[in-house]
Amino acid sequence: MWGDIIIAFSIAFMTAYMATPYTIKIAKKLGAVDSPKDERRINVVEMPRLGGVAVLLGFIVSMFYLLVVLSIEDSIDLNKDYYLNKLIGFSIGGFIISVVCFFDDIKGLPAVVKLIAQIISASIAVGFGIRIENLNIPFLGITSDKVLEIFITIFWIVGITNAMNLIDGLDGLSTGISIISCLSLLIIFSLNGSPIISILLITALGGALVGFLPYNFNPARTFIGDTGSNFVGYCLSIISIFGIAKTYTAIVIVAPMIVLGLPIFDTIFAIFRRLKKGKSLKAIVEPDAGHLHHRMLKKGFTQKQAVLILYGLSAILGIFSIVWIESGIWKALSFALIMIMIILMGYKEFFKQRMLSKPNDESKIDKDD
Repeated sequence: MWGDIIIAFSIAFMTAYMATPYTIKIAKKLGAVDSPKDERRINVVEMPRLGGVAVLLGFIVSMFYLLVVLSIEDSIDLNKDYYLNKLIGFSIGGFIISVVCFFDDIKGLPAVVKLIAQIISASIAVGFGIRIENLNIPFLGITSDKVLEIFITIFWIVGITNAMNLIDGLDGLSTGISIISCLSLLIIFSLNGSPIISILLITALGGALVGFLPYNFNPARTFIGDTGSNFVGYCLSIISIFGIAKTYTAIVIVAPMIVLGLPIFDTIFAIFRRLKKGKSLKAIVEPDAGHLHHRMLKKGFTQKQAVLILYGLSAILGIFSIVWIESGIWKALSFALIMIMIILMGYKEFFKQRMLSKPNDESKIDKDD
């Protein structure tokens, strides 16, 4: 298995790393650039935003090679648990999201069009057998039901897809958080005996993101764009379902939610914030500058500092989930408590050092942010 994991990572990494410079050239030719036209934009110059195509390509090349080779070797049975059928649905949905978001990166599309594409993609995936099944929560009186399973699965896929898109606001932010999520889920899948297909999928996705990160970390040379952020969110949502397919204890179901807790929280907070401000459902899809990363910049953090802090928070959530699965809730809670105490003790001194280092920081941000 470890040989296949190394192969999945290596092919995805090299493909994305070598393809990204080409996506930069293509983005400039097609006019797929992000201009600093409003206060939400952090970049001060036009930035190519088709980097997600390289991530997508790395993931596809890696998984196509492995699935073909493993099938020839008879070391994987795609007919077991209907995984071939599920992978087809996964691929069709991913194709729809990627095409719609590709045109959005070039020309710009209304948010509602992207939302419809996400719902269609999620529905197709569910139609091909991808579902959160056997969801029983006795203390809440929730009993598994096919209609409920379909609704929750579609909600989960669309929600995580949007969450990764919304948190894509600083150089390397969504890419790095996605990498941390991939690593956390890889360890969780290994601990809970998840199917090999889920392990290889999450490894390939992580490898493609690592290959792209050098071009995306501050100061960025390219953005992942809606193509990348939506595709990555879509993949994370479905791969996490693959990973819990055989185990339905509460923690195994909740673990992906904790791993992806940062973008989930940011999305939930954004929904309530926009509803309160706009006083209508239409306001939910209206962009604003109230996300976590925007607030950190307004507090005086530089791009690099904000990104690294959010990386750290995401890593803590991932470690919490891993410790909970491997060692139990009490050790996980004690770990979280110690980390919170350390952060609270060091925050004031860190704040002082941040303010002293800010004038020398290389990051350039829009003064209105």
